Amino acid sequence: MVEVDESLVGKEFLKLAFEHCIKCGTCKMGYKSFKPSCPSGEKFLFESYWASGRIRTAIGILLEELQWSEELKNSIFACTTCGACMDSCQAPHAHYIVDIIESLRELAVQNIGPGPNQENLVERTNNPEMWNPYGVPNSTNAELKEKYNLPDKAEWVYYIGCTSNYRQTKIRDATIRLLKRAGINFTLIDEHCCTSPMLRTGQISSARDFMNYNIEKIKEVGADKLVTSCAGCYRTFIKDFEKHGANFDFEVYHTVELLKDLLDSGKMKIKSKYNKTITYHDPCHLGRHMGIYEIPREIYKQIPGVKLVEMKRNRNFAWCCGAGGGVKIGYPEWALEVSNERLAHAREVGAEVISSVCPFCRTNLSDANENYNGGFEILDLLEILDTLDIEFK
Repeated sequence: MVEVDESLVGKEFLKLAFEHCIKCGTCKMGYKSFKPSCPSGEKFLFESYWASGRIRTAIGILLEELQWSEELKNSIFACTTCGACMDSCQAPHAHYIVDIIESLRELAVQNIGPGPNQENLVERTNNPEMWNPYGVPNSTNAELKEKYNLPDKAEWVYYIGCTSNYRQTKIRDATIRLLKRAGINFTLIDEHCCTSPMLRTGQISSARDFMNYNIEKIKEVGADKLVTSCAGCYRTFIKDFEKHGANFDFEVYHTVELLKDLLDSGKMKIKSKYNKTITYHDPCHLGRHMGIYEIPREIYKQIPGVKLVEMKRNRNFAWCCGAGGGVKIGYPEWALEVSNERLAHAREVGAEVISSVCPFCRTNLSDANENYNGGFEILDLLEILDTLDIEFK
C-alpha cells in the first residue's frame, strides 16, 4: 500500500512537483511495458493532458507564470485520476501525483469553477433531500433493514455507497444476502455520500461534514468494523478521511477481503459450478490506489467451473474503465470510449464475462457494452456469488 504523508494538503502537494518532475515522459507509458497508460493523454494528445503537463500547469499557477482561465479547465478536469501515471513514474514524487492533480483541482474550483457539469455532483449531494450525487431522494435504508431483518446495533456496518444504493442495486442486494448467509452480525446506517465525488473533482468545502456525519452514524450502532462493496468508498474511508482530519477507530474492509477470510478459514465453501470464461477488470481505486490485486483473483479461482483469463493490461498496468475523477458526468462520451477500449481487451482473450468489484466500473463497462454492442455479461463478483450454492459453517 502506498504510504502518503497525510499532513500535506492543498498547495503543499503541488509544491512537491517543483523539485522532481523533469518531463521525462515516463508517465505516458506503462513502466517497462511501453504501452500507453494515460486515457487522457491518448485522447487529447497535448502535453497538458498528461501528468507531466498537469504538473507543469500546477507549477505555472503557483509561480504566477500562468493565469487562471477557462482554457485551463479541460486539461485539469479531463482526467480519470486512475493513477496509471503514479504507477509508471520513477521520480520521488510518484506516489503523490494524483494528490497533486486533485489539489490543482481544488485551486481551480476556487478560481474558475469546477469541470463541466461537475458542480451538479455537489449541488445534489448537499441537497438535504438527497445527500447523494445522483439526484434521487435519500434512502435511510430503514426499509432494507426491515426487509432483511437487520438489527439496530451490530459488530459490522455494511456501507453500501451511493452507486450501489441508487444505481447498481443488484450489487447491494447480493452483498446483503451473502453477509446474511455467512452469519455476519451487521446492520445498515442512514449513510450519506462518502465524499469521493467531491474530493476527486476538487469540490471539498463540505466534505469534512459528510465524513464526520458518517462516522457518527457508525458509532451510533456500536460497530467496530465496516465493509463496503465499493472500491471508491473503500479508498475514501482509508486514505481521505484521515487526510481531511476525520478520524475514526473502526476497521475498514472491502468485501473481497472479508470473502477471502471466510474462504481461507473454511467458513465458506462454493459448491456449485459457474461454467463461464471470466476476465477480471482491476478497479483503479482498489488496485493502483490501494494495492489490492490478488485477493479478487484468488476468489474467482475458487469458483468451480470458472475459467479465469487475464487481459494483457492487468493489475497495475490495467486500463481504466473511464468513469472516475468526474469524467463520467463531465465527459460522458469520452468515458464510454475509454471503456470500449477495455471491452476490446476482454474480447482479445475470449472472455464471456467481464467482472469487477467496483459498482462504478460495472456502470461504465455496462454502458459501453450496451452502446457499442459489446456482447459481454458485465457482473460484479458478488452478483456471481449470489447465483451459486454456497455452504457456510
